Amino acid sequence: MRKLVMADADVMRMAIQQEIARSDESRYDHRLHGLLLVTGGHSCQQVAELFGEDRRTVQRWVTRVDTHGLTGLRDGARLGRPATLNTKQWAALGRDLRPEPQTFGHAGHLWDGKPLAAHLRLRYGVALGGGASANASSATWDFGCASPDPKSPSPTRARSRRLKKLHRLARRRGVERWSVDEGHCQQHGTRCRMWVPPEIKDPVLLHAPTRKSVASFGAVSVCTGTFIRSLCATFETVLKTLLRHRSRGTRMVLVLDNARYHHAVLLKSLLRKYRAVLTLLFLPPYSPQLAPVERVRKLARRMATHNRFFATLDDVLTAVSTCFDRWRTPTSVLGDYAA
Repeated sequence: MRKLVMADADVMRMAIQQEIARSDESRYDHRLHGLLLVTGGHSCQQVAELFGEDRRTVQRWVTRVDTHGLTGLRDGARLGRPATLNTKQWAALGRDLRPEPQTFGHAGHLWDGKPLAAHLRLRYGVALGGGASANASSATWDFGCASPDPKSPSPTRARSRRLKKLHRLARRRGVERWSVDEGHCQQHGTRCRMWVPPEIKDPVLLHAPTRKSVASFGAVSVCTGTFIRSLCATFETVLKTLLRHRSRGTRMVLVLDNARYHHAVLLKSLLRKYRAVLTLLFLPPYSPQLAPVERVRKLARRMATHNRFFATLDDVLTAVSTCFDRWRTPTSVLGDYAA
């Protein structure tokens, strides 16, 4: 019998690993399958190679089962960092962020980092640095805080309307949904968080001391998983390239963020010419999780730039291009990522 070969095996392996890490139950089943192979006569080293784990990890699974039974394979409680605000204070903060910052004597109409940090310091006695304030300000959008324009609706309601519109488009026939965005791959590479067994010394990763980067546009079809990329091109050129991939008798809807060049005056003539078959759908601010292409770029960074040293910018371009070239033909993996 001929051996079956899976297309895009590396991409599929990463997708399966992410699915396994998605929930406690899937991780529990993953460990059960590993121990099932151990009971069948496989060594811990063989199981580790098959499952993409460290040998000591599999040995710990065996030890936990011998000590605590099958319940020892389940994830324990993760306490994490102690919460700065208690439940009542967090609920009160949600009520505080409904009106504008001017209601509490702060400047501006938007709860960004500085007004939020000042409010937490004066009202709750919590001191946040600049980076923590910026991160905390992004979480305030879940409270429906005031937007820059007092007459505009709250971001939560605006985001809800965009989500409903995306769901309606997903159910309509004759509509091709594409997610488009521009990304930068920097020469100093990227680094992902890694779990390191305590028996192994933490790895040291060197990065190139530069901020040089390669810009590229990427577009993924939510329906078919087709991926199109364009290096060092203008947005107008990207639109013309995408229109050549439109199926006959369909309308193309591009899901975009609110970058300034997406609203450029130079695009008006092109958009007017193809207004019958092309629609631009802009996402609300601070909503990268609504852009399917962001998940594809995350996969590309993991495959091409994570934990790698690039001596020159050409090395970055080669690594990224090699990754993108593997996705020239439509693949169900990208379709699942973009869905």
